[in-house]
Amino acid sequence: MALQTGDPAPDFTLVSKGPEGPELVTLSELTGKSNLVLLFFPMAFTGVCTQEFCDLTGGIAAYDALDAKVIGISGDNPFAQEAWAQKEGIGIQLLSDYEHTAAKAYGVAYEQFLPEANLIMGGVSKRSAFVIDKEGVVRHIDIQEHPKDLPDFDAVKSVLEGLS
Repeated sequence: MALQTGDPAPDFTLVSKGPEGPELVTLSELTGKSNLVLLFFPMAFTGVCTQEFCDLTGGIAAYDALDAKVIGISGDNPFAQEAWAQKEGIGIQLLSDYEHTAAKAYGVAYEQFLPEANLIMGGVSKRSAFVIDKEGVVRHIDIQEHPKDLPDFDAVKSVLEGLS
């Protein structure tokens, strides 16, 4: 059954490249500290993903003001994510869903990424946004079918305003 607004957010433990090296990040350990915005994205080093995360980095104060932590999640390995973040000046925490377990739990894994280009890459994350409140409940879902389409960030902020 597909994840719906009002459902508990599926827990996960993923890898992030921290200053001391790779570290495990568990969603349930973040819950309760602030509202969360989980942004699944297809791949680091691609044009739309780079623009999305550079824009988010530049506008992160708006999310801070709404008591929200923004986290990016993709199937890239944490070292590639870190290289991308450093190259592009991305200041948002990135989590590696290398085995695509979180993408599958959230219902955002492509069965075949860009089939019109005959790319056989299952598990790649659909670009999507999930707002999770401090109690760990999903309050907003925005899943895009085409990788070039962005979530509605105004709607994300509106939901966050209602949680403040």
